[in-house]
Amino acid sequence: MALIAGAVAVILLYSLLQMFHAANPAVMARALKILGGVVALAVAAFIGLRGELAAAIPIGLFGAGLLGWSPLGATGFNFINGMFGGLGAQRSTGRASRVRSQFLDMRLDHDSGELQGQIVAGAYAGHSLNEFDLPQLMAMISGFDVESVSLLESYLDRRFPAWRQNAQGDAAGGQGRSAAHGKMTDEEAYQILGLQPGAGRDEISRAHRALMKKLHPDQGGSTYLAARVNEAKDTLLRTHRN
Repeated sequence: MALIAGAVAVILLYSLLQMFHAANPAVMARALKILGGVVALAVAAFIGLRGELAAAIPIGLFGAGLLGWSPLGATGFNFINGMFGGLGAQRSTGRASRVRSQFLDMRLDHDSGELQGQIVAGAYAGHSLNEFDLPQLMAMISGFDVESVSLLESYLDRRFPAWRQNAQGDAAGGQGRSAAHGKMTDEEAYQILGLQPGAGRDEISRAHRALMKKLHPDQGGSTYLAARVNEAKDTLLRTHRN
């Protein structure tokens, strides 16, 4: 009975993964963890009521770990986070990367992979990109400089994964543009990698690897942001060499 219940849970999770394949990976990962935890606890309760405690206890602990309830302490279920690392669920680091252009200030959360943007110039200065729907955001493109457009497109790739396919032509989709920007400063590089000034080579390399995983196309990644992360790493490593 326990094997049947476990198989049903796995099939359910796989079906949901297929159904939401086009959704924001970071949001989907959190939803799957919560759903998996609830299902595991329900299965454990059902098995426990049947008197099969030997099977119910580990399943219940697994479900509790997915929901963040760890009776073994803060590090008791690190292995669960490792199992779901490919979906963007990692132990919190509290770090964030920032990239700023003339019109936008973008923030990438290292833990969730969520990309947020603040408008810093123009008619909508002070507003968050989350306040606007897709047509409103698309209408802003014509008033932005090239680098701001690239940042906005990166945000759209995260929030509306199919927007390029639905856009009418290159003028709306914005494909084929390349953002021109000046030489990156050390301060900008540290902000992009989410590091404090003075970070060592190893820390720079670790931050770069972690961010590139978040920016992988399978994670709703952005070619432009990936290029900026690479430039930030090269800038800081060049400073260390000098």
